[in-house]
Amino acid sequence: MEIYNTWKGVKEKHKELVIGLGNFDGVHVGHQSLISGLVEEANNIGGTPVVFTFFPHPLEVLTGKAPPRLLTNEAKQDTIRQLGVKVLLLVPFTLEFAGHSPDVFIEDILVRDLDVKAVFVGYNYTFGKGGRGNPETLMEGGRKHGFKVCVIPPVAVEGVPVSSTLIRGLLADGEVAGARKFLGYYPFIQGAVVTGECRGRTLGFPTANLLIEEDGLTVPANGVYAVKVQVDGEHFLGVANIGIKPTFHGFSVKPNLEVHLLDFHGDLYGKEIKVFFTRRIREEKRFSSPGELVEQIRADINRARAAFCGIE
Repeated sequence: MEIYNTWKGVKEKHKELVIGLGNFDGVHVGHQSLISGLVEEANNIGGTPVVFTFFPHPLEVLTGKAPPRLLTNEAKQDTIRQLGVKVLLLVPFTLEFAGHSPDVFIEDILVRDLDVKAVFVGYNYTFGKGGRGNPETLMEGGRKHGFKVCVIPPVAVEGVPVSSTLIRGLLADGEVAGARKFLGYYPFIQGAVVTGECRGRTLGFPTANLLIEEDGLTVPANGVYAVKVQVDGEHFLGVANIGIKPTFHGFSVKPNLEVHLLDFHGDLYGKEIKVFFTRRIREEKRFSSPGELVEQIRADINRARAAFCGIE
């Protein structure tokens, strides 16, 4: 997948552009439905499937505050690529861009600069100055300029409409199994393994401490989770703790993520790993002694192994 920070010049490099517009936070099952549709349309006409999105989030520029992201930029790009998109337009969002009217966006960007053949948007998509543009605005533009517009209706799972806001709420409650239904994949965090306090090793359960590089990222609630860990293309079962380790630090330090891999022997320092959260085992709590913590870790591992028996 090729990534551009501007739409200008793209039509000279790629033909018959079929473009999906949106923020695509989390690339959840609703977004996947939209992207699958545009990829199919592009394939049908021998064109190029494109996603057009912004960074930073428009609300960050307009209001100074954006919702926490469900994926890092790298993970978002990789997830979009896996869905078959060939071009990602990751355009800087500025106040100048925000001042464009819906008509300018359609006529100058979609038609003149991109010569778009089809546009895919969600049912609640808005664009242009003040968010005055909507799917009906796009359809009017399509009729006028000769491009196709496909509006994706609400996507529901078990009768519940999918949204990034809903998923953030589930993760905030530690409901990672519930979040998976709406994401279409297990929630995950990826990053480099860094040197920690090495306390897990002294307790008999060595852990990998994960460096989370991006601020403003949604992470599951503090607690202990059954996880799957991807290391060098292989997958291992594990137990992860998100929290502040209150047995040793009280309640005053920044939360971190540490993972104990089951049945793994090797050096993880410096490696990039991906931690998929499959089940929440328990809340984080403080223990009266390291010995009591060790007994709880053993119980957590047993519960994690039992949980994996029901994991696909």
